[in-house]
Amino acid sequence: MRGFPDLTAFTEKLNQDIFLHKYTLTRICAVEYIKGMESVFEIIAEPNRRAILSLLVSSQQSVGEIERQLHMTQPTVSKHLRVLRDAGFVESTVDAQRRLYRLKPEPFQQVDAWLAQFRRFWSAHIDALERHLDRMDKARMGQPPHGAATPKKSKTQENTTRPNRERDKGETK
Repeated sequence: MRGFPDLTAFTEKLNQDIFLHKYTLTRICAVEYIKGMESVFEIIAEPNRRAILSLLVSSQQSVGEIERQLHMTQPTVSKHLRVLRDAGFVESTVDAQRRLYRLKPEPFQQVDAWLAQFRRFWSAHIDALERHLDRMDKARMGQPPHGAATPKKSKTQENTTRPNRERDKGETK
């Protein structure tokens, strides 16, 4: 074996190369995925780009319309739109002599899918907040706290209670 004085040194070098190769490939994939997510968050972290995205949620807009509504210069708006377009957040169409920009849903769906794994951490807190607000409303209305005997409500009390937030949001339990 050329370059290795004995079989042990050769085996150690081979094992080291296999280890590095195997985990290097795994690390590259993970790093590329993380870099993609970092770049998405870096792009939407910029306040002007977030403002532009917020405008485009309601309807497509031209550069001039964005410029007027956000009180930004045309070069600044164009620069941010180019970054958003290159990242795949917006697309443009030509209408006569102006370019109209609109959101593309796919990148937002990808961000939403990535965030889904973290929702369980805050959903319990939101549920607890809901219960707390309900208790505060009942206390303000003179109703006993949860678990205590509740007297029959009068017609005026029934009409003054807060509507069901879940129902109002269109969600069902």
